[in-house]
Amino acid sequence: MVRQGRFEEAKHSLLRLTTPGVSASFDVDKTVAMMEHTTELEKEMNTGTSYLDCFRGTDLRRTEIVCMAWLAQQVSGSTFMGQSTVFYEAAGLPKEGAFDLSIVQFCLGAIGTVLSWFAMTYFGRRTLYLFGSCTLTLIMLIVGAMAHKQDVTSYQWGIGTMLLIFTFSYDLTIGPVCYSLVAELSSTRLKAKTIVLSRNLYNVAGIVFGTITNYQLTPTAWNWRAYSGFFWMGTSILMTVWIYFRLPEPKGRTYGELDILFEHKVSARKFASTNVDVFRVSIPIFAFFRVTH
Repeated sequence: MVRQGRFEEAKHSLLRLTTPGVSASFDVDKTVAMMEHTTELEKEMNTGTSYLDCFRGTDLRRTEIVCMAWLAQQVSGSTFMGQSTVFYEAAGLPKEGAFDLSIVQFCLGAIGTVLSWFAMTYFGRRTLYLFGSCTLTLIMLIVGAMAHKQDVTSYQWGIGTMLLIFTFSYDLTIGPVCYSLVAELSSTRLKAKTIVLSRNLYNVAGIVFGTITNYQLTPTAWNWRAYSGFFWMGTSILMTVWIYFRLPEPKGRTYGELDILFEHKVSARKFASTNVDVFRVSIPIFAFFRVTH
């Protein structure tokens, strides 16, 4: 509505979406003004509306970040969760035990997802992503290290327990946080196209890594069994390095602030500590851009 100049209708819709008890302290005029200003900022930055525009200028970096954020889910070893029963059996557990652990796994995943709602608000997205990737890497290392005795019953249950911890950690961090990142870090005018590109990358990666996992766990193929943990540890290490250097923190930022931070090529590690006064920005010179660390 703001983009179409329908400001009064935009205010009415915002008030409908606001909790009644909060409406008294909610300044709808300032909120709509921020939306209008953000839209003008993006127009001045020549943000386009075609898929090619996702790979031009500052939007190339944003497309990379959104695509890699979703790819992180695939390279972390999450395919084990979808084939958990097969993995448990490949690790040596009996069918009954494999099935029971799978049920527990899904319950832990649900709990982790609910907790992530509060963790995102308190810790932020980048912190959870980095912590989650490091944790999943460590778990895959432990699984791979325990594989040399995966014929021993205690080690079999130990490997199964590590996958339970993996599921909880994944659904507390990388799993749900990704959806916040892809919505916040793509520009508002290219959001749909950026998400389409990133989700398609995720789907293609899912086909590739899903096939690899089948080969890893199938006795008549590679038959790596729990040794597969070392493979996913390697891919997780690479992703952890990328997260540290390339994934910014959008927590507490408006879309206008994010646009300016990307336009000025602010380092991902400095997104959270950089102060931006959106209403004092001069486009395209940005003469009043203020940075403090």
